[in-house]
Amino acid sequence: MKRVAIEGVADPVDVLTNQRLLDVLVANGIPLMMACGGKGLCATCHVHVTTGAQQLSPRTPREQLSLRMLSQQQANSRLACQAKVTGEGVTVTLPQGRYLIATKDLDSLVGRRAEERVLHPVDGRVLIEPGKIITRSRIRELAHVSVDLAEMHTRSLSDA
Repeated sequence: MKRVAIEGVADPVDVLTNQRLLDVLVANGIPLMMACGGKGLCATCHVHVTTGAQQLSPRTPREQLSLRMLSQQQANSRLACQAKVTGEGVTVTLPQGRYLIATKDLDSLVGRRAEERVLHPVDGRVLIEPGKIITRSRIRELAHVSVDLAEMHTRSLSDA
């Protein structure tokens, strides 16, 4: 057993050696979208490893490719679905923002200011910055997001 510290969880959690970070985060109630079903095709399980990165499995080629899609990739960026815990001392934080699941999610927010970043579900780019007013015209610009998610889901099923 190893221990992983997760931002927002009071105590470090026990994990099995070679267990995916994704499984650890989901088991502890951390909201990750996993648009591709945990296959490394998207970036919605993107996390930052603030300590202990060397205690995780190396990046897979698929993870490297998916991380290149991220507009906010950092040196400590990992996909939780691809990173396996191999040693002690891993600390994980989540990127700031809320992934957009479908454009209809924003309909109820029209006319209000975004309280946090709204992120694209496939590449993690910032769609709406905090403090910006969410307008109907902005939502129309984002109409493709639901299509992007449907395509991602179809791709994940064919890669099973």
